[in-house]
Amino acid sequence: MTYLASEARHTAMAHRRSGRSGLLLPAVSVGLSKSFGEDSDLRRQRSVLRRAFDLGVTHFDTADHHGPPPGSAESNLGRVLARDLAGHRDELAISTKAGARVSDGPHGAGGSRKRIVSALDASLRRLGVDYVDVFYHHRPDAGTPVEETMAALDHVVRQGKALYVGLADYPADETREAAKILDGLGTPLTVHQLGYSLLDRWPEADLLGTLAEAGAGVVSHSPLADDVLAERYLSGLTYDTFPPAGATRGVDSSVPSTLRTVHALDEIAARRGQSLPGMAIAWALRRCTSVVVHAQTPEEVEAAVAATEALDFAGDELAQIDLCLRS
Repeated sequence: MTYLASEARHTAMAHRRSGRSGLLLPAVSVGLSKSFGEDSDLRRQRSVLRRAFDLGVTHFDTADHHGPPPGSAESNLGRVLARDLAGHRDELAISTKAGARVSDGPHGAGGSRKRIVSALDASLRRLGVDYVDVFYHHRPDAGTPVEETMAALDHVVRQGKALYVGLADYPADETREAAKILDGLGTPLTVHQLGYSLLDRWPEADLLGTLAEAGAGVVSHSPLADDVLAERYLSGLTYDTFPPAGATRGVDSSVPSTLRTVHALDEIAARRGQSLPGMAIAWALRRCTSVVVHAQTPEEVEAAVAATEALDFAGDELAQIDLCLRS
């Protein structure tokens, strides 16, 4: 059956400007990493992406190492774009990344000019598009001068293969240096994607301030702390099952208080009339341009979008959250 996008999508989601650029990103974006590989049902993937688009989610985020195997999430997104969303390319912001290891060869990872340029070419083939809206370099590469990596990002923009450039998981000092180089090249840093959540607040120390000075937007790729704050895990959390498989950021499984913190945050969310993941998304959006949710079902997309209807926090709610996180 032919997919017809909802006419209500244009008013269903607030969009925010990414830093000082003209790029507008939806408050909630959908990430294709978990459950978007070759071992996942493409019909389910299509249902997630189509429902997201109907709800005004115009930003789909992936990376060349997402799968499994690496590249398969991009290929599956390309299939959905071709089958369902080809006529809506101008509405969509598609982002991908390079830097993480995707092969055993000498240029299978890193930030060299060869790696950056060849990785984006491969991503474009898998996605079936002429350009991506944002191309990220994922993590600093100690083996490549930052000048070379940033020059390569500038190069792909000048080629027309990417409209904007971003960094992912760069610390503050490296971000500051990279942003200065990009400004000098005439291709400013548009967005930084990082892990930021109720349980993972490290960017508050200096990175968020650095990005504000650089005029870059902020996207959290893990507002639910690698699903520790996801609804599907909350009811089953015990000391034996915590943290959920795959959780790595902001979670110390050796500290029982972390589990108590999750349940205490859930109680605060309930008093707000929100689910815990809904409150986590709303909380992250206080400092982020957009948050990337890794929804596995259309219902999870709907829940994430619903969180944007209650973004305001009273002072005492923020104080209670901070107390939970300190205890």
